[in-house]
Amino acid sequence: MAVATSPAAIARIPGARIVGWVWTFLRRYPVIPVAVLLIVLVIPALFAELIAPHDPIDGNLRARLLPPAWTDGGDWSYPLGSDRQGRDILSRMIFGARTAALVSLAALAVGGIIGSVLGLVAGYFGSWWDHIIMRLVDINLSLPLILLALVLVVLFEPGTATTVAVVALLLWSRYARQVRAEVLTLKEMDFVARARVAGASNLRIVFRHILPNVFNTIIVLATLQVGNVILLEASLSFLGAGIPPPDPAWGVMVAEGRDFIVTSWWLSVIPGLAIMFTVLSMNLLGDWLRDYLDPRLRQL
Repeated sequence: MAVATSPAAIARIPGARIVGWVWTFLRRYPVIPVAVLLIVLVIPALFAELIAPHDPIDGNLRARLLPPAWTDGGDWSYPLGSDRQGRDILSRMIFGARTAALVSLAALAVGGIIGSVLGLVAGYFGSWWDHIIMRLVDINLSLPLILLALVLVVLFEPGTATTVAVVALLLWSRYARQVRAEVLTLKEMDFVARARVAGASNLRIVFRHILPNVFNTIIVLATLQVGNVILLEASLSFLGAGIPPPDPAWGVMVAEGRDFIVTSWWLSVIPGLAIMFTVLSMNLLGDWLRDYLDPRLRQL
């Protein structure tokens, strides 16, 4: 008896159709990256006090350096193990997600607003405004990020506010250059010329007509920059120039566990994996958002 193996015949099989629909859905929408972000970053950041099993700062020396619960010697009271001071790794991971989310959102908001405004001014008004702003952008982009961040943090007291200010100072130039490039094209279009003929002021044209047309670009750029912000914050915390101990932060946890990487691998590996999955998911989400918001790419 012959068995139909053509694509059309396979598509008529109920199970194959379901699998095909699921596969198409997963390819079309960023389900997995969003799920990872919800589990690793968003839900812990919003509900840290409700879901954390222990205080992230108070330790218990009797439970010092417990391995994860699924390994030999582990305790389910500390599902991901404990550090050298007996603090629960899971609880510190949960509150560290809040730190990462807070720093990312604040730095992106401050840097995005400053950079977008300067990009609008440089692109629309041109002349010496463009020269000055673009030279500042070139200087900012030419400096090593970590080195500049370390210098700025040393000049001020390390903390969340300082980390946000430093990261925002490093990010604004990327927004300025991208927005300027968009504005240079938009300001030559017919709807801007009609607005000028109608007597609209320059500020109205910039913020009422041009800004809405570059807003999608700003959102996509912000999404793609979240991963860089998290990595930068973790790097600063790892070097002791970001979030100061004992406040929970993923970079701090990686730094605290580096001396125990052979005997107590979970101290650094678990927060390192959280950083990796968060950055990867944000990049995948940013790529999808860029394609979705660009009509030219959406038609491909």
